[in-house]
Amino acid sequence: MRLRMWTYDLAREQAPDLDQLRSFLDLTREAGYTAIGIYMEHRFAYPSAPWSHGKGAVTPEMIRQIQSEYADIQIIPFLNLLGHFEGMLYTEEGRAYAEEKFKGMQACPSNPAFVELAERLTDDILGVFESEIVHIGGDETWQLGCCDTCKRRVQEYEASPRVDGKAKLYGEHFGPLARRVADKGRTPAVWGDMFADHPQALDCLPKNTLIFDWQYFHGPEATTRGFKEKGFEVVCCPAFHTYNATWMHLPQTERNILDHVNAAARTGALGVCVTTWECGLFGNYETLLPALRAAGKMLQEGSSESGSRDLDMEEMRALRESPAMLAAYLRDSERYEEWARLMGVELQNAGGTFSFGGIRSSLKCRLLLYSNPFLAWLHHADELMGEVGNKAMEVFEAAIGVAPNVAARGVAEFGKSAIEFVRHAEMAHRAYARRRPGEAVTELSVCRQVFDNLSRIATATNQRIGGSLADIERCRAAKEHVEKVIRRVTQYGDGSLGYLPSFEMLTHPKFVPHDQAGWWLINRWANE
Repeated sequence: MRLRMWTYDLAREQAPDLDQLRSFLDLTREAGYTAIGIYMEHRFAYPSAPWSHGKGAVTPEMIRQIQSEYADIQIIPFLNLLGHFEGMLYTEEGRAYAEEKFKGMQACPSNPAFVELAERLTDDILGVFESEIVHIGGDETWQLGCCDTCKRRVQEYEASPRVDGKAKLYGEHFGPLARRVADKGRTPAVWGDMFADHPQALDCLPKNTLIFDWQYFHGPEATTRGFKEKGFEVVCCPAFHTYNATWMHLPQTERNILDHVNAAARTGALGVCVTTWECGLFGNYETLLPALRAAGKMLQEGSSESGSRDLDMEEMRALRESPAMLAAYLRDSERYEEWARLMGVELQNAGGTFSFGGIRSSLKCRLLLYSNPFLAWLHHADELMGEVGNKAMEVFEAAIGVAPNVAARGVAEFGKSAIEFVRHAEMAHRAYARRRPGEAVTELSVCRQVFDNLSRIATATNQRIGGSLADIERCRAAKEHVEKVIRRVTQYGDGSLGYLPSFEMLTHPKFVPHDQAGWWLINRWANE
Protein backbone atom coordinates (compact mmCIF):
# COMPACT_ATOMS: atom_id res chain seq x y z
CA MET A 1 0.00 0.00 0.00
CA ARG A 2 1.83 3.06 -1.26
CA LEU A 3 -0.53 5.72 0.11
CA ARG A 4 -1.80 5.68 3.69
CA MET A 5 -3.64 8.83 4.64
CA TRP A 6 -6.50 10.44 6.51
CA THR A 7 -8.48 13.61 5.89
CA TYR A 8 -9.03 16.46 8.31
CA ASP A 9 -12.42 18.06 7.63
CA LEU A 10 -11.51 21.69 7.95
CA ALA A 11 -14.63 22.72 6.02
CA ARG A 12 -17.08 21.83 8.78
CA GLU A 13 -16.37 25.06 10.61
CA GLN A 14 -12.99 24.12 12.09
CA ALA A 15 -10.68 27.02 12.95
CA PRO A 16 -7.30 25.59 13.97
CA ASP A 17 -4.28 27.70 14.78
CA LEU A 18 -0.77 26.71 13.74
CA ASP A 19 -0.03 24.69 16.87
CA GLN A 20 -3.30 22.78 16.50
CA LEU A 21 -2.40 21.95 12.91
CA ARG A 22 0.97 20.74 14.15
CA SER A 23 -0.78 18.37 16.56
CA PHE A 24 -2.58 16.75 13.60
CA LEU A 25 0.69 16.43 11.69
CA ASP A 26 2.36 14.88 14.75
CA LEU A 27 -0.43 12.30 14.94
CA THR A 28 -0.13 11.62 11.21
CA ARG A 29 3.55 10.82 11.62
CA GLU A 30 3.15 8.81 14.83
CA ALA A 31 0.28 6.70 13.46
CA GLY A 32 2.20 5.63 10.36
CA TYR A 33 0.29 7.58 7.72
CA THR A 34 2.27 8.82 4.74
CA ALA A 35 -0.07 11.73 4.03
CA ILE A 36 -2.81 13.93 5.46
CA GLY A 37 -5.57 15.47 3.39
CA ILE A 38 -6.78 18.95 4.27
CA TYR A 39 -10.42 19.11 3.13
CA MET A 40 -10.97 22.83 2.74
CA GLU A 41 -14.04 24.12 0.85
CA HIS A 42 -14.33 27.74 2.10
CA ARG A 43 -12.00 27.39 5.10
CA PHE A 44 -8.78 28.19 3.23
CA ALA A 45 -7.74 31.79 2.56
CA TYR A 46 -7.43 31.67 -1.23
CA PRO A 47 -5.24 34.62 -2.33
CA SER A 48 -7.32 35.26 -5.45
CA ALA A 49 -10.68 35.18 -3.61
CA PRO A 50 -10.36 37.15 -0.36
CA TRP A 51 -14.17 37.26 -0.07
CA SER A 52 -14.50 33.48 0.09
CA HIS A 53 -13.45 32.65 3.65
CA GLY A 54 -14.39 33.68 7.16
CA LYS A 55 -12.71 34.14 10.50
CA GLY A 56 -10.19 31.50 11.52
CA ALA A 57 -9.53 30.08 8.03
CA VAL A 58 -6.23 28.33 7.38
CA THR A 59 -3.85 30.64 5.52
CA PRO A 60 -1.19 29.99 2.86
CA GLU A 61 1.44 31.01 5.40
CA MET A 62 0.27 28.32 7.81
CA ILE A 63 0.47 25.67 5.08
CA ARG A 64 3.95 26.77 4.02
CA GLN A 65 5.09 26.62 7.64
CA ILE A 66 3.87 23.08 8.32
CA GLN A 67 5.21 21.90 4.94
CA SER A 68 8.66 23.11 5.98
CA GLU A 69 8.40 21.38 9.36
CA TYR A 70 6.90 18.07 8.16
CA ALA A 71 8.72 17.41 4.90
CA ASP A 72 8.29 13.64 5.39
CA ILE A 73 4.48 13.89 5.21
CA GLN A 74 2.55 14.71 2.06
CA ILE A 75 0.01 17.42 2.86
CA ILE A 76 -2.66 17.00 0.20
CA PRO A 77 -5.17 19.78 -0.54
CA PHE A 78 -8.79 18.83 -1.19
CA LEU A 79 -10.58 21.55 -3.17
CA ASN A 80 -14.22 21.71 -4.18
CA LEU A 81 -14.69 23.06 -7.67
CA LEU A 82 -18.35 22.33 -8.41
CA GLY A 83 -20.32 20.55 -5.67
CA HIS A 84 -19.92 21.36 -1.98
CA PHE A 85 -19.34 24.96 -2.99
CA GLU A 86 -22.04 26.22 -0.64
CA GLY A 87 -19.68 28.09 1.67
CA MET A 88 -18.89 30.42 -1.20
CA LEU A 89 -22.31 30.38 -2.87
CA TYR A 90 -23.93 31.82 0.25
CA THR A 91 -21.71 34.90 0.31
CA GLU A 92 -22.78 38.05 -1.50
CA GLU A 93 -19.90 37.78 -3.96
CA GLY A 94 -20.43 34.08 -4.55
CA ARG A 95 -24.19 33.97 -5.03
CA ALA A 96 -23.86 34.67 -8.77
CA TYR A 97 -22.15 31.30 -9.30
CA ALA A 98 -25.00 29.10 -8.03
CA GLU A 99 -26.66 26.47 -10.21
CA GLU A 100 -30.00 27.29 -8.56
CA LYS A 101 -31.00 30.42 -6.67
CA PHE A 102 -30.62 30.03 -2.90
CA LYS A 103 -30.76 26.27 -3.18
CA GLY A 104 -28.34 23.38 -2.86
CA MET A 105 -24.58 23.36 -2.82
CA GLN A 106 -23.48 23.32 -6.47
CA ALA A 107 -22.03 26.01 -8.69
CA CYS A 108 -22.89 26.27 -12.38
CA PRO A 109 -20.40 24.63 -14.76
CA SER A 110 -21.89 26.65 -17.67
CA ASN A 111 -21.11 29.99 -16.02
CA PRO A 112 -17.85 31.31 -17.56
CA ALA A 113 -17.17 33.43 -14.47
CA PHE A 114 -17.36 30.36 -12.25
CA VAL A 115 -15.09 28.35 -14.55
CA GLU A 116 -12.57 31.18 -14.35
CA LEU A 117 -12.88 31.23 -10.56
CA ALA A 118 -12.30 27.46 -10.39
CA GLU A 119 -9.14 27.91 -12.45
CA ARG A 120 -7.91 30.69 -10.15
CA LEU A 121 -8.56 28.63 -7.03
CA THR A 122 -6.66 25.72 -8.58
CA ASP A 123 -3.73 28.00 -9.38
CA ASP A 124 -3.79 29.34 -5.81
CA ILE A 125 -3.47 25.81 -4.47
CA LEU A 126 -0.74 24.85 -6.92
CA GLY A 127 1.20 27.89 -5.75
CA VAL A 128 0.92 27.08 -2.06
CA PHE A 129 0.84 23.28 -1.65
CA GLU A 130 3.86 21.22 -2.63
CA SER A 131 2.18 17.83 -2.64
CA GLU A 132 2.36 15.46 -5.59
CA ILE A 133 -1.41 14.94 -5.38
CA VAL A 134 -3.94 17.77 -5.74
CA HIS A 135 -7.57 16.76 -5.17
CA ILE A 136 -10.07 18.91 -7.08
CA GLY A 137 -13.31 17.49 -5.60
CA GLY A 138 -16.26 16.47 -7.75
CA ASP A 139 -18.55 14.62 -5.35
CA GLU A 140 -22.30 14.89 -4.86
CA THR A 141 -23.06 17.17 -7.81
CA TRP A 142 -26.74 16.21 -7.80
CA GLN A 143 -27.83 19.49 -9.37
CA LEU A 144 -26.24 18.78 -12.74
CA GLY A 145 -28.44 20.15 -15.51
CA CYS A 146 -30.80 22.16 -13.28
CA CYS A 147 -30.29 25.71 -14.56
CA ASP A 148 -31.66 26.63 -17.98
CA THR A 149 -28.23 26.82 -19.64
CA CYS A 150 -27.02 23.50 -18.23
CA LYS A 151 -30.34 21.87 -19.11
CA ARG A 152 -29.99 22.99 -22.74
CA ARG A 153 -26.44 21.66 -22.89
CA VAL A 154 -27.54 18.27 -21.54
CA GLN A 155 -30.33 18.11 -24.12
CA GLU A 156 -27.99 19.03 -26.95
CA TYR A 157 -25.49 16.36 -25.93
CA GLU A 158 -28.21 13.74 -25.68
CA ALA A 159 -29.34 14.48 -29.23
CA SER A 160 -26.46 12.17 -30.16
CA PRO A 161 -27.12 8.46 -29.62
CA ARG A 162 -25.91 6.74 -26.46
CA VAL A 163 -24.58 9.98 -24.93
CA ASP A 164 -25.11 10.72 -21.22
CA GLY A 165 -25.57 14.48 -21.30
CA LYS A 166 -24.87 14.98 -17.62
CA ALA A 167 -21.69 12.92 -17.92
CA LYS A 168 -20.49 15.17 -20.73
CA LEU A 169 -21.43 18.33 -18.83
CA TYR A 170 -19.57 17.06 -15.78
CA GLY A 171 -16.57 15.76 -17.69
CA GLU A 172 -16.13 18.94 -19.69
CA HIS A 173 -15.88 20.84 -16.41
CA PHE A 174 -13.47 18.58 -14.57
CA GLY A 175 -11.35 17.40 -17.51
CA PRO A 176 -9.70 20.80 -18.11
CA LEU A 177 -9.19 21.35 -14.37
CA ALA A 178 -7.52 17.95 -14.02
CA ARG A 179 -5.28 18.73 -17.01
CA ARG A 180 -4.41 22.07 -15.44
CA VAL A 181 -3.06 20.17 -12.44
CA ALA A 182 -1.32 17.56 -14.61
CA ASP A 183 0.33 20.25 -16.75
CA LYS A 184 2.10 21.48 -13.62
CA GLY A 185 3.62 18.05 -13.09
CA ARG A 186 1.18 17.08 -10.33
CA THR A 187 -1.29 14.21 -10.04
CA PRO A 188 -4.95 15.31 -10.16
CA ALA A 189 -7.45 13.48 -7.96
CA VAL A 190 -11.26 13.39 -7.91
CA TRP A 191 -13.97 11.68 -5.89
CA GLY A 192 -15.47 8.63 -7.58
CA ASP A 193 -19.19 8.75 -6.84
CA MET A 194 -20.33 10.82 -9.82
CA PHE A 195 -18.17 8.78 -12.21
CA ALA A 196 -19.88 5.65 -10.89
CA ASP A 197 -23.21 7.28 -11.81
CA HIS A 198 -21.94 8.79 -15.10
CA PRO A 199 -19.03 6.61 -16.31
CA GLN A 200 -18.82 8.37 -19.67
CA ALA A 201 -17.34 11.36 -17.85
CA LEU A 202 -14.16 9.34 -17.28
CA ASP A 203 -13.37 9.77 -20.97
CA CYS A 204 -12.71 13.46 -20.31
CA LEU A 205 -10.03 12.91 -17.64
CA PRO A 206 -6.27 12.49 -18.13
CA LYS A 207 -5.31 8.91 -17.35
CA ASN A 208 -3.01 9.90 -14.50
CA THR A 209 -6.03 11.12 -12.51
CA LEU A 210 -6.51 9.36 -9.16
CA ILE A 211 -10.05 8.22 -8.31
CA PHE A 212 -10.90 8.43 -4.59
CA ASP A 213 -13.56 5.74 -4.23
CA TRP A 214 -15.66 6.35 -1.11
CA GLN A 215 -18.04 3.67 0.10
CA TYR A 216 -19.14 4.17 3.69
CA PHE A 217 -21.61 1.31 4.14
CA HIS A 218 -19.94 -1.54 2.28
CA GLY A 219 -16.65 -2.43 0.68
CA PRO A 220 -15.41 -0.70 -2.50
CA GLU A 221 -14.12 -3.74 -4.37
CA ALA A 222 -16.64 -3.69 -7.23
CA THR A 223 -16.35 0.04 -7.94
CA THR A 224 -12.58 0.06 -7.47
CA ARG A 225 -12.17 -2.78 -9.98
CA GLY A 226 -14.40 -0.88 -12.39
CA PHE A 227 -12.25 2.25 -12.21
CA LYS A 228 -9.06 0.24 -12.59
CA GLU A 229 -10.44 -1.53 -15.63
CA LYS A 230 -10.89 1.92 -17.16
CA GLY A 231 -7.17 2.54 -16.61
CA PHE A 232 -7.23 4.69 -13.46
CA GLU A 233 -5.35 4.33 -10.19
CA VAL A 234 -7.69 4.21 -7.19
CA VAL A 235 -7.57 5.19 -3.52
CA CYS A 236 -10.16 3.39 -1.36
CA CYS A 237 -11.90 5.70 1.12
CA PRO A 238 -13.68 4.44 4.27
CA ALA A 239 -15.18 6.80 6.86
CA PHE A 240 -15.26 7.36 10.56
CA HIS A 241 -18.99 7.16 11.26
CA THR A 242 -19.18 10.40 13.21
CA TYR A 243 -21.57 12.48 11.12
CA ASN A 244 -24.39 9.97 11.74
CA ALA A 245 -23.73 9.56 15.48
CA THR A 246 -23.73 11.51 18.71
CA TRP A 247 -20.02 10.67 18.84
CA MET A 248 -18.96 7.78 16.58
CA HIS A 249 -20.27 4.31 15.72
CA LEU A 250 -17.17 2.27 16.51
CA PRO A 251 -18.07 -1.21 15.17
CA GLN A 252 -19.25 0.11 11.83
CA THR A 253 -16.21 2.35 11.55
CA GLU A 254 -13.82 -0.53 12.15
CA ARG A 255 -15.70 -2.78 9.70
CA ASN A 256 -15.66 -0.10 7.01
CA ILE A 257 -11.92 0.47 7.35
CA LEU A 258 -11.18 -3.26 7.26
CA ASP A 259 -13.36 -3.68 4.17
CA HIS A 260 -11.42 -0.96 2.37
CA VAL A 261 -8.00 -2.17 3.47
CA ASN A 262 -8.78 -5.64 2.19
CA ALA A 263 -10.35 -4.38 -1.03
CA ALA A 264 -7.27 -2.25 -1.68
CA ALA A 265 -5.05 -5.29 -1.24
CA ARG A 266 -7.15 -7.51 -3.47
CA THR A 267 -7.51 -4.97 -6.27
CA GLY A 268 -4.03 -3.51 -6.19
CA ALA A 269 -5.32 -0.04 -5.33
CA LEU A 270 -2.80 2.70 -4.73
CA GLY A 271 -3.82 3.06 -1.11
CA VAL A 272 -6.44 3.94 1.48
CA CYS A 273 -7.66 7.33 2.68
CA VAL A 274 -9.55 7.29 5.99
CA THR A 275 -12.06 10.13 5.91
CA THR A 276 -13.35 11.99 8.95
CA TRP A 277 -16.37 14.26 8.53
CA GLU A 278 -18.33 16.84 10.46
CA CYS A 279 -16.82 17.60 13.80
CA GLY A 280 -19.22 20.50 13.97
CA LEU A 281 -22.48 19.99 15.88
CA PHE A 282 -20.46 19.06 18.98
CA GLY A 283 -18.17 16.53 17.40
CA ASN A 284 -14.61 16.76 18.69
CA TYR A 285 -11.37 15.84 16.95
CA GLU A 286 -9.57 15.40 20.27
CA THR A 287 -11.72 12.35 21.01
CA LEU A 288 -10.91 10.82 17.61
CA LEU A 289 -7.14 10.78 18.00
CA PRO A 290 -6.87 7.25 19.48
CA ALA A 291 -9.16 5.93 16.74
CA LEU A 292 -7.01 7.61 14.09
CA ARG A 293 -3.98 5.83 15.55
CA ALA A 294 -5.84 2.52 15.36
CA ALA A 295 -6.83 3.18 11.75
CA GLY A 296 -3.23 4.02 10.90
CA LYS A 297 -2.15 0.67 12.32
CA MET A 298 -4.80 -1.14 10.25
CA LEU A 299 -3.47 0.53 7.12
CA GLN A 300 0.13 -0.38 8.00
CA GLU A 301 -0.75 -4.00 8.68
CA GLY A 302 -2.64 -4.28 5.41
CA SER A 303 -5.20 -6.92 4.56
CA SER A 304 -6.32 -9.62 6.96
CA GLU A 305 -7.68 -13.05 6.13
CA SER A 306 -10.91 -12.44 8.03
CA GLY A 307 -11.63 -9.34 6.00
CA SER A 308 -11.65 -11.25 2.71
CA ARG A 309 -14.31 -13.83 3.61
CA ASP A 310 -17.60 -14.13 5.42
CA LEU A 311 -17.17 -13.95 9.19
CA ASP A 312 -18.45 -16.60 11.55
CA MET A 313 -20.64 -15.74 14.55
CA GLU A 314 -17.75 -15.48 17.00
CA GLU A 315 -15.83 -13.17 14.72
CA MET A 316 -18.91 -11.02 14.22
CA ARG A 317 -19.37 -10.78 17.99
CA ALA A 318 -15.75 -9.72 18.41
CA LEU A 319 -16.08 -7.14 15.66
CA ARG A 320 -19.17 -5.66 17.29
CA GLU A 321 -16.96 -4.85 20.24
CA SER A 322 -14.51 -3.01 17.92
CA PRO A 323 -11.34 -4.66 19.28
CA ALA A 324 -8.83 -2.52 17.39
CA MET A 325 -10.58 0.77 18.01
CA LEU A 326 -11.26 0.07 21.69
CA ALA A 327 -7.69 -1.17 22.20
CA ALA A 328 -6.45 2.21 20.99
CA TYR A 329 -8.46 3.92 23.73
CA LEU A 330 -7.30 1.38 26.30
CA ARG A 331 -3.72 2.40 25.60
CA ASP A 332 -4.62 5.94 26.64
CA SER A 333 -6.31 4.87 29.87
CA GLU A 334 -8.79 2.30 31.08
CA ARG A 335 -11.30 5.09 31.71
CA TYR A 336 -10.99 6.21 28.09
CA GLU A 337 -11.62 2.67 26.86
CA GLU A 338 -14.78 2.45 28.94
CA TRP A 339 -15.91 5.88 27.71
CA ALA A 340 -15.35 4.85 24.09
CA ARG A 341 -17.23 1.58 24.62
CA LEU A 342 -20.18 3.42 26.13
CA MET A 343 -20.35 6.15 23.50
CA GLY A 344 -19.28 4.11 20.49
CA VAL A 345 -20.91 0.72 21.10
CA GLU A 346 -23.49 0.81 23.89
CA LEU A 347 -25.22 4.04 22.90
CA GLN A 348 -26.43 2.78 19.54
CA ASN A 349 -28.09 -0.13 21.33
CA ALA A 350 -30.49 2.37 22.90
CA GLY A 351 -32.19 2.49 19.51
CA GLY A 352 -34.23 5.30 18.01
CA THR A 353 -32.22 8.33 16.99
CA PHE A 354 -29.08 6.75 18.48
CA SER A 355 -29.16 3.74 16.13
CA PHE A 356 -26.68 3.34 13.33
CA GLY A 357 -27.98 4.93 10.15
CA GLY A 358 -26.98 6.44 6.86
CA ILE A 359 -27.82 10.10 7.40
CA ARG A 360 -26.59 12.94 9.57
CA SER A 361 -27.71 12.64 13.20
CA SER A 362 -31.33 13.81 13.27
CA LEU A 363 -31.15 14.76 16.93
CA LYS A 364 -28.09 16.96 16.42
CA CYS A 365 -29.62 18.67 13.43
CA ARG A 366 -33.01 19.30 14.98
CA LEU A 367 -31.56 20.59 18.21
CA LEU A 368 -29.02 22.98 16.71
CA LEU A 369 -28.80 23.17 12.92
CA TYR A 370 -32.17 24.68 12.04
CA SER A 371 -32.33 27.47 14.65
CA ASN A 372 -35.43 25.90 16.19
CA PRO A 373 -34.49 23.45 18.96
CA PHE A 374 -38.15 22.57 19.46
CA LEU A 375 -37.91 20.47 16.31
CA ALA A 376 -36.02 18.00 18.51
CA TRP A 377 -39.03 17.96 20.83
CA LEU A 378 -41.49 17.66 17.93
CA HIS A 379 -39.78 14.64 16.39
CA HIS A 380 -38.14 12.89 19.34
CA ALA A 381 -40.31 13.52 22.41
CA ASP A 382 -42.05 10.14 22.30
CA GLU A 383 -38.84 8.10 22.15
CA LEU A 384 -36.78 10.26 24.50
CA MET A 385 -39.52 10.35 27.15
CA GLY A 386 -39.56 6.55 27.05
CA GLU A 387 -37.21 3.58 26.98
CA VAL A 388 -34.91 4.94 24.27
CA GLY A 389 -34.31 8.07 26.31
CA ASN A 390 -33.85 6.12 29.54
CA LYS A 391 -31.23 3.81 28.03
CA ALA A 392 -29.38 6.64 26.33
CA MET A 393 -29.42 8.75 29.50
CA GLU A 394 -27.87 5.88 31.45
CA VAL A 395 -25.10 5.67 28.86
CA PHE A 396 -24.44 9.42 28.86
CA GLU A 397 -24.35 9.64 32.64
CA ALA A 398 -21.97 6.69 32.85
CA ALA A 399 -19.78 8.20 30.14
CA ILE A 400 -19.63 11.52 31.95
CA GLY A 401 -18.62 9.66 35.10
CA VAL A 402 -15.67 7.91 33.44
CA ALA A 403 -14.66 10.62 30.95
CA PRO A 404 -10.85 10.88 31.07
CA ASN A 405 -10.65 14.47 29.81
CA VAL A 406 -12.75 17.56 29.20
CA ALA A 407 -13.15 16.78 25.50
CA ALA A 408 -14.74 13.38 26.15
CA ARG A 409 -16.87 14.82 28.93
CA GLY A 410 -18.14 17.58 26.66
CA VAL A 411 -19.30 15.15 23.97
CA ALA A 412 -21.21 13.06 26.53
CA GLU A 413 -22.68 16.16 28.16
CA PHE A 414 -24.03 17.24 24.79
CA GLY A 415 -25.94 13.96 24.47
CA LYS A 416 -27.33 14.24 27.98
CA SER A 417 -28.28 17.88 27.38
CA ALA A 418 -30.17 16.99 24.22
CA ILE A 419 -32.35 14.52 26.11
CA GLU A 420 -32.86 16.98 28.98
CA PHE A 421 -33.97 19.68 26.57
CA VAL A 422 -36.54 17.43 24.91
CA ARG A 423 -37.86 16.20 28.24
CA HIS A 424 -38.24 19.68 29.72
CA ALA A 425 -39.85 20.88 26.50
CA GLU A 426 -42.37 18.04 26.72
CA MET A 427 -43.14 18.89 30.35
CA ALA A 428 -43.61 22.52 29.29
CA HIS A 429 -45.99 21.33 26.58
CA ARG A 430 -48.04 19.33 29.06
CA ALA A 431 -48.31 22.29 31.44
CA TYR A 432 -49.19 24.62 28.57
CA ALA A 433 -51.92 22.24 27.35
CA ARG A 434 -53.42 22.32 30.87
CA ARG A 435 -53.50 26.14 30.70
CA ARG A 436 -50.75 26.48 33.31
CA PRO A 437 -48.37 28.90 31.60
CA GLY A 438 -46.38 29.57 34.77
CA GLU A 439 -45.41 25.89 35.09
CA ALA A 440 -44.58 25.80 31.38
CA VAL A 441 -42.27 28.80 31.75
CA THR A 442 -40.49 27.11 34.67
CA GLU A 443 -39.71 24.10 32.48
CA LEU A 444 -38.63 26.29 29.56
CA SER A 445 -36.25 28.21 31.82
CA VAL A 446 -34.31 24.97 32.27
CA CYS A 447 -34.23 24.60 28.48
CA ARG A 448 -32.61 28.02 28.26
CA GLN A 449 -29.90 26.95 30.70
CA VAL A 450 -29.12 23.90 28.56
CA PHE A 451 -27.78 26.15 25.82
CA ASP A 452 -25.72 28.26 28.22
CA ASN A 453 -23.94 25.08 29.28
CA LEU A 454 -23.48 23.87 25.71
CA SER A 455 -22.12 27.26 24.65
CA ARG A 456 -19.38 26.97 27.26
CA ILE A 457 -18.45 23.51 25.93
CA ALA A 458 -18.34 24.76 22.33
CA THR A 459 -16.20 27.75 23.29
CA ALA A 460 -13.71 25.55 25.12
CA THR A 461 -13.55 23.12 22.19
CA ASN A 462 -12.76 25.97 19.83
CA GLN A 463 -9.98 27.20 22.10
CA ARG A 464 -8.40 23.76 22.60
CA ILE A 465 -8.58 22.20 19.15
CA GLY A 466 -9.97 24.82 16.76
CA GLY A 467 -13.52 23.47 16.93
CA SER A 468 -16.61 25.01 15.38
CA LEU A 469 -17.23 28.70 15.92
CA ALA A 470 -20.69 28.18 14.47
CA ASP A 471 -21.64 25.83 17.33
CA ILE A 472 -21.20 28.72 19.76
CA GLU A 473 -23.56 30.86 17.71
CA ARG A 474 -26.02 27.98 17.30
CA CYS A 475 -26.30 27.71 21.07
CA ARG A 476 -26.89 31.44 21.30
CA ALA A 477 -29.59 31.31 18.63
CA ALA A 478 -31.27 28.33 20.32
CA LYS A 479 -31.33 30.11 23.66
CA GLU A 480 -32.78 33.23 22.06
CA HIS A 481 -35.54 31.17 20.49
CA VAL A 482 -36.35 29.53 23.82
CA GLU A 483 -36.62 33.00 25.34
CA LYS A 484 -38.97 34.03 22.53
CA VAL A 485 -41.14 31.00 23.24
CA ILE A 486 -41.18 31.87 26.95
CA ARG A 487 -42.53 35.30 26.04
CA ARG A 488 -45.18 33.75 23.80
CA VAL A 489 -46.29 31.33 26.51
CA THR A 490 -46.53 34.22 28.95
CA GLN A 491 -48.53 36.32 26.49
CA TYR A 492 -50.82 33.73 24.93
CA GLY A 493 -50.78 30.73 27.23
CA ASP A 494 -53.85 31.97 29.08
CA GLY A 495 -56.00 31.85 25.93
CA SER A 496 -55.95 35.62 25.40
CA LEU A 497 -56.08 35.13 21.63
CA GLY A 498 -59.46 33.47 22.01
CA TYR A 499 -57.88 30.14 21.09
CA LEU A 500 -54.83 28.25 22.36
CA PRO A 501 -52.24 27.74 19.58
CA SER A 502 -50.80 24.24 19.47
CA PHE A 503 -47.39 23.95 21.10
CA GLU A 504 -45.92 23.04 17.70
CA MET A 505 -47.28 26.29 16.28
CA LEU A 506 -46.32 28.42 19.28
CA THR A 507 -42.70 27.20 19.26
CA HIS A 508 -42.18 27.65 15.53
CA PRO A 509 -40.16 30.68 14.33
CA LYS A 510 -42.94 31.54 11.84
CA PHE A 511 -45.70 31.74 14.45
CA VAL A 512 -47.91 34.84 14.05
CA PRO A 513 -50.67 35.65 16.56
CA HIS A 514 -54.20 35.47 15.12
CA ASP A 515 -53.04 33.38 12.13
CA GLN A 516 -54.95 30.50 13.68
CA ALA A 517 -54.95 28.44 10.46
CA GLY A 518 -51.17 28.72 9.99
CA TRP A 519 -51.39 29.71 6.36
CA TRP A 520 -47.60 29.71 6.07
CA LEU A 521 -47.65 25.99 6.89
CA ILE A 522 -50.58 24.65 4.87
CA ASN A 523 -49.60 26.16 1.52
CA ARG A 524 -47.13 24.09 -0.46
CA TRP A 525 -45.08 27.19 -1.31
CA ALA A 526 -44.58 28.01 2.39
CA ASN A 527 -40.79 27.86 2.21
CA GLU A 528 -40.39 29.38 -1.23
